[in-house]
Amino acid sequence: PPQGYYTRRGGIGESGDFITSPEISQVFGELIGIWYISEWIAMGKPKAFQLVELGPGRGTLTDDILRVFNQLASLLSKCDVSIHLVEVSPKLSETQALMLTGGKAQSNPEDKSAYMKGISKTGIPISWYRDIQDVPPGYSFYLAHEFFDALPIHKFQRTEKGWREVLVDIDPDVPDQLRFVLSPSSTPATENFIQPEETRDHVEVCPEAGVIIQRLACRIEKDGGAALVADYGHDGTKTDTFRGFRNHKLHHVLRAPGTADLTADVDFSYLRKMTQGRTATLGPIKQREFLKNMGIDLRLQVLLQNACDAATREQLLHSYDMLMNPKKMGDCFNFFALLPHHRLVHPDKEHKPESKSPLPPVAGFDELLMK
Repeated sequence: PPQGYYTRRGGIGESGDFITSPEISQVFGELIGIWYISEWIAMGKPKAFQLVELGPGRGTLTDDILRVFNQLASLLSKCDVSIHLVEVSPKLSETQALMLTGGKAQSNPEDKSAYMKGISKTGIPISWYRDIQDVPPGYSFYLAHEFFDALPIHKFQRTEKGWREVLVDIDPDVPDQLRFVLSPSSTPATENFIQPEETRDHVEVCPEAGVIIQRLACRIEKDGGAALVADYGHDGTKTDTFRGFRNHKLHHVLRAPGTADLTADVDFSYLRKMTQGRTATLGPIKQREFLKNMGIDLRLQVLLQNACDAATREQLLHSYDMLMNPKKMGDCFNFFALLPHHRLVHPDKEHKPESKSPLPPVAGFDELLMK
C-alpha cells in the first residue's frame, strides 16, 4: 500500500509513464458522454441516473462528459444526475477533486461509504468511494476506461505435466533481482481459473476483473443502466501480454517494483463469460469503429472550423490520428458494453413478434446490430 505505483505516482500524461485517450483529445470524452445520453433516451429517459466511473485517472474523462451534460442541460433538466467515482489512490482523488470541483470537495468521515464529496463546476454532486460495493444502488451508467488492464493477473503455462502457474521468485544468483518461475505442481489458481475448454498454451486470468464484471452485471440486471468498458484487449486469443511502462517506454515488469505502470491486455471473452448471462454484451469492437459510429468525423469538422489558428488545427488532426490510426490507438483499444437484455430484445417479442416498434440501435455499436 505505501509503495504501490498508483499510491506513489500514478503517472498519467505527457510527464508521466503513459498517456490515455481522454488526455489526447476532448472529443473522446464528449462522444462517450453522448453515448450515455443516447442510451438514457433509448431507455425512456429515466428520472435519475448515476454516472459511476471506475479508476477515473485525473478526472479528465468525467470532466469532458460533464461538459456534454451541461451543453445538453435542457434535455436533462428533469433528470437527477449524480457522479460517483471509485478511486483507491489518495493522490489521484485529490487531482480529480481539483479538476472537477475546482478543489471544493470535502472529506466525509461520518459517511461510511463515500470518503469525499463535492459539487462539480456545473452543479452536479460528486462522491468518491474506495470500492464499487460502496456506491449506492440505483439506475446507473458505469464507465471503465483503462481500468481492467491495471488489475492484477495470474499467469499460467501449459506443460507436459499439465497447467503450471507462473510465479515470482527471488533470483538466487542476483539477490536483489526478481525472476519468473513455474510452480512445481498445480496451484489452487490453476485448479480454479483455467477454463476446461482452453486451447492456448499460455493464459493470463484476472479474477478481480471477473468479480467486478459480475457485480456490474448484477447491478444492471437489478437496477437498470449500462456499462461501457474501453481498454487494450483481445477476445480470448492473446497469450503473454503482461508489460510495464515507464516514461512512455517499455519497462521490464520485475525491475524496480512500484516505479512503473504494469498492464495486461483485457480478455473480453472472459468478461463476457463472467456476466453469466445476467446482461447482454456488445463488442469488443475496435476504438476507431466505435468512434466513427459515434460521429467523430463530424465533430472533428466542427472543431476544425471553429479553430482560430493553424497550431490548434494541427493539434486536432494529430490527436484524431492518435485515436483513430490502426497503428496507434485505433486498433489496440476496444469498446465493450453491458446492457439489460430487454434493451436488445423486446420482452414480449416471443408472443407478439409484430406488435412492438423496433428498438433503437445502440450508438457506437450500431453496425454490429445491423449484422
